[in-house]
Amino acid sequence: MRFQQSLLACVAPGLVAAITPPSIDGMSIVFSEDFEGAAGSSPKGDVWNIMDAINTNNEVQTYTTSNQNVQISGGGTVQFVPRKSPAGLWTSGRIESKGSWTPAPGKVTKIQANILLGSNPVINKQGLWPAFWALGDAMRHGTQWPAAGEIDIMEQVNGLPTGFGTLHCGTSTGGPCNEPIGRGQSVAMPLDGFHTWGVTIDRTNDDWRAQSISWQLDGNTFSTITGADINDAPIWSSLAHSPLYVILNVAVGGDWPGAPNALTEDGYGSMMEVQWVAIYSS
Repeated sequence: MRFQQSLLACVAPGLVAAITPPSIDGMSIVFSEDFEGAAGSSPKGDVWNIMDAINTNNEVQTYTTSNQNVQISGGGTVQFVPRKSPAGLWTSGRIESKGSWTPAPGKVTKIQANILLGSNPVINKQGLWPAFWALGDAMRHGTQWPAAGEIDIMEQVNGLPTGFGTLHCGTSTGGPCNEPIGRGQSVAMPLDGFHTWGVTIDRTNDDWRAQSISWQLDGNTFSTITGADINDAPIWSSLAHSPLYVILNVAVGGDWPGAPNALTEDGYGSMMEVQWVAIYSS
């Protein structure tokens, strides 16, 4: 079995110290997860829902709770591993935080994760769609997408060296978030090693039009959208003033990347591996 991991996971698990989220000056950690645990175990059941009944975006995978698709590595990470059966059927992993967090008025909120993507060549990643994102908790209470609000913190499609940060909001067609495409920006991304992806929601200004949502890769901001850009107070509230929960997954196929092809490889070389997730507040 091919088992690609971070260097930390190559050390005997008993010797591995947890890699915890870094401190940020002027901010406190209100939630963190370092994915400690025995190799092959599931993420903590009191923190995460392991999803197995999701059918969106014309994706072809089935999400499962199997540790073949989502598992603790034993080296302080969680791995999302797409698998293809001999019959050509794809499975993968997706987890969603049980908790949700509301960006506080007058404060800055950051949602970050340290992420590594599998080392398979681009030609072998057609149809793969790893993602780190936050969804409005209103989705859990009957509000439809995209009115509930969605902040995509990191998405990559087809293994290409481009990451995307995107908002989804308002109505299902058009609107301030240009649905169904969404409103955002791309950034050149390295394809090796762990990198920190994050979003910053800044509510320090009392005027919602001057508030902002910005995206960072390794601490460098690559996109910013303000309340004035959205130009709709209730829609801005759904994005920047309302509770959000965190999602990590690897999708296969779908409207954006297109279907996998005969060259698409499964396994650890096509996985997403996450070292930590943290939410900060000033």
